[in-house]
Amino acid sequence: MGTSNIIAFQGFPGAYSDLACRNARPTMTTMPCATFEDAFSAVREGRASLAMIPVENSIAGRVADNHNLLPEGGLHIIGEHFQRVNHQLLAPKGATLDSIQTVRSHIQALSQCQTAIRSLGLQAINHADTAGAAKEIAAMNDPRHAAIASSLAAEIYGLDILKSGIEDASHNTTRFLILAREPKLPAVGSCKTITTFVFRVRSVPAALYKALGGFATNGINMTKLESYMVGGHFTQTQFYADVEGHPDERPLRLALEELDFFAREVKILGVYPANPFRYQESQRIGED
Repeated sequence: MGTSNIIAFQGFPGAYSDLACRNARPTMTTMPCATFEDAFSAVREGRASLAMIPVENSIAGRVADNHNLLPEGGLHIIGEHFQRVNHQLLAPKGATLDSIQTVRSHIQALSQCQTAIRSLGLQAINHADTAGAAKEIAAMNDPRHAAIASSLAAEIYGLDILKSGIEDASHNTTRFLILAREPKLPAVGSCKTITTFVFRVRSVPAALYKALGGFATNGINMTKLESYMVGGHFTQTQFYADVEGHPDERPLRLALEELDFFAREVKILGVYPANPFRYQESQRIGED
């Protein structure tokens, strides 16, 4: 099998990232990697053509590791995918809701299913990975122990789904970025476009205000702006931003030129089609 048909993700087979890869690129074969850096390396070294990494969740917030990896990872963002997270309560064949006593999963999955865990009177046990917890439960084969993971994990590890959709929040969704070795810019005007970039501002008063002024005056909608520490230094802050628009279109080109005047180390990480989920979600919120 050639590497052109492989997409890398971080986690065990059956992880939500695995499920997201299969939904976003159904014709590709998924490659599990131990760490996010390993997924980046798989693409850089040619063992996979794409990688898909989570960057934020509607409940848990941003995935901090990846905001640090993206600027230096040597890859380009070519797409985005929004994956609805449906948590399943999994157990070995023969187990029942009455027989289980403990439940294992990643700490975020456990926290997102607190109502169900409490109502069933289960002891929650932290695990490094949702699919890893499912794999461990399958190996234990003990009807007293269960896991919270995806339906794909149930299929891969031969577990029964004792209860479906046990997450507390119905909007639980994770945003993923699709990465490649080379950029793949959509043609100007062909689709709604997102441009993602990072930058640092000069250490002068009102530098951030001035740097962002060009986006306002040129009518550019900034959908995300986050700051994070660089290199462990409190005085070194990098900003991560998503904006609607294409850098080859005049409004965004002018805004980026103004940003470049007031900022330093401006780096575009990707220019890619906006996923339709963005606008479906906006419409739903507007109707509420």
